[in-house]
Amino acid sequence: MKIRILGAHNIESSKTSFASFLIDGVLAVDASALTSNLSFTEQQKLKAVLLTHQHFDHIKDIPSLGMNFLLLEKAIEIYATKTVYEAITAYLLNDALYPDLTKMPPENPPLHFNIVESGKAVSIAGYSVLPVRVNHSAPSVGYQVTSADGKKVFITSDTGPGLEACWQQISPNLLFIEATVPNKDEQFALQAGHLTPKLLLKELESFRKIKGHLPQVVLVHLNPLIEKSIRAEIHEVEKALNIKIRFSYEGMRLNI
Repeated sequence: MKIRILGAHNIESSKTSFASFLIDGVLAVDASALTSNLSFTEQQKLKAVLLTHQHFDHIKDIPSLGMNFLLLEKAIEIYATKTVYEAITAYLLNDALYPDLTKMPPENPPLHFNIVESGKAVSIAGYSVLPVRVNHSAPSVGYQVTSADGKKVFITSDTGPGLEACWQQISPNLLFIEATVPNKDEQFALQAGHLTPKLLLKELESFRKIKGHLPQVVLVHLNPLIEKSIRAEIHEVEKALNIKIRFSYEGMRLNI
């Protein structure tokens, strides 16, 4: 399984993109850096997009991806919970803000939405995909993606603490988990459903207690304006757990 980080951060600039992932060039998780960071040729190789929740920084490129596929006379499968589908069609693809590309043209719209449910695995583009509820300010799922050879990656997307039930359902070789703000902003993190390094430590300790080990850990959804502070505090987390934690970046590639 080859994973490419299209976006690693929680705010956007010429050098940073919203968190988004590409697996083996065909399966995307979140649509926040697809049309902005993929060529037309790369976009046409996509078979499916998994959406974790409805916040703008995770669905941003759905309209432009749909328009590109319309003009390319192709279609793309989108997987999301019912809540996310309803939000996108009500507020984004509503024929007011942007054309409803789930219905136009009627004979072959470019965006085909499929509803997923937490805890129910589905087969998508040759992968087994398990959506799992995580704790965020909007209803959100992370995704465990399992390849044909049994390799597994879990992407939490945005999440706050309290992931015990999530950990019990997954067994990834590689874990992408967020660390949005430093420890001094813990109150904000708790209110918004995010993690600080201190809160992350507790969640990784919980994972180890439940599973007896820790997988490879890679951090995403970082605030680039204060990333130095987050990195310093993650060093303490590494020492406490006696593991190496990697920071993602735009263009990063990983193999499992």
